[in-house]
Amino acid sequence: MHIAELPDLRARRDADGPCLADDVSVLDNAAFARRVRRAAATLRARGVARGVVVALLLPNTADFVVALFAAWRLGAAVTPVNPALTDGEARYQLGDAGAAVVVTTGPSPLAESGIEALPAAELCTGPEDTAPPQTDPGALALLIYTSGSTGRPKGVMLDHANLAAMTGMMIETVRLSETDHSLLILPLFHVNGIVVGVLSPLLAGGRVTVAGRFRAETFFGLVSEVRPTCFSAVPSIYSMLAELPDQGVPDTSSVRFAACGAAPMPPALIERFERRYGIPVVEGYGLSEGTCASTTNPLDGLRKPGTVGLPLPGQQVAVMDPQGRIVAAGETGEVVVRGPNVMRGYLGRPQETARTVVDGWLHTGDVGGFDEDGYLVLVDRIKDMIIRGGENIYPKEIETILGDHPDVREAAVVGAAEPRLGEVPVAFVALRAGASATAADLLDHCRARLARYKMPAEIVLVDGLPRNPVGKTDKPALRARTSAVTPAG
Repeated sequence: MHIAELPDLRARRDADGPCLADDVSVLDNAAFARRVRRAAATLRARGVARGVVVALLLPNTADFVVALFAAWRLGAAVTPVNPALTDGEARYQLGDAGAAVVVTTGPSPLAESGIEALPAAELCTGPEDTAPPQTDPGALALLIYTSGSTGRPKGVMLDHANLAAMTGMMIETVRLSETDHSLLILPLFHVNGIVVGVLSPLLAGGRVTVAGRFRAETFFGLVSEVRPTCFSAVPSIYSMLAELPDQGVPDTSSVRFAACGAAPMPPALIERFERRYGIPVVEGYGLSEGTCASTTNPLDGLRKPGTVGLPLPGQQVAVMDPQGRIVAAGETGEVVVRGPNVMRGYLGRPQETARTVVDGWLHTGDVGGFDEDGYLVLVDRIKDMIIRGGENIYPKEIETILGDHPDVREAAVVGAAEPRLGEVPVAFVALRAGASATAADLLDHCRARLARYKMPAEIVLVDGLPRNPVGKTDKPALRARTSAVTPAG
């Protein structure tokens, strides 16, 4: 089955069965299929057809999911746009993607770009499209734009075969079925929200509730109200939930598991969250270029905090040295991935594609290694490595040590320029509510656990770490806050 056929198929199998809900609407399978067909007719009337790119500049709503399937029904591709982008950033993405139509909720900031703006309220006001869905597995499905931490954002091209492979892997790995109910709290402009939060449960026969803006203080009230069986989040969200004031134990009995991705989750945070709420956290790892996920800790069997788990079925995950040779277990190198989930390439960037996908292997830019049980342990990003007087330092090691301190909520380490040594590590640390640790206390904590050359030259206490649009720590913003410092003795 092609994903574009899913709305019609669900409606035929169980017209009254629950399918999709958000803060204002509840759609059964038949209602969802009708809205998709109406949205497809509206898009077709505006020239959308096979090969056209439709931009979705929308918050997390059911309209986003409807528009997504409507575009796919016509053989079009979708590029999701972060609503928080500036007008200039949004214009860049739409121009780079070659979008013909942008579906949005209000006045379009892109009126001067020549791209037609379609209000989301007009999506489902017309007749239903009667043509059968386009079903080419090689058709472009998504253009996901990277966060741009290394320059201008790049469009990751994912086709329908990529999505079919990735959703199949997720359904098998976490045993999704028609009894599952996904509570979506991650942004839909990111591949995790689309593939893990929406497509996988719907393809498995389950249902999805799209939450609006995430608020930690109301989250468990929503869980007790809608009774999801699973949700996916990033470490910063788990940190906020773990730090909520004690107001009794919320009802989490419906939840089978919670997934974590986007960035490594400190083992101490996993332990705090699981102990408090009784929800197993399944930590995984992947990239947009790999259609979301490549490894995950198993739902059944041994879950190993501090690792990102085992390769997903149907994928090969290996570690390579700089010469492109696969290294043995226990050795570190660049993590590489191969399988049907690997992207078609970067839109309009053949040279960057050739550097990133070599002989079918997706080069992730992450350093890691496999432990004795075959679980992947991430060391750090290659580009984040700090070279201090010729010694290589991986910030994640320091961040993990700081995260073990009972007063630390979250920590991030970046390199700062230093005239004599080249670079030195600087740590930005946010403390838990009511904590009293000082920078000197944290330096003492590190000194007992780290070699001298790995010691932070400075620890800066902050209220919270900056985040990029997908919830990862915004390290470029932290680097901009560093200045020449004197190495700690």
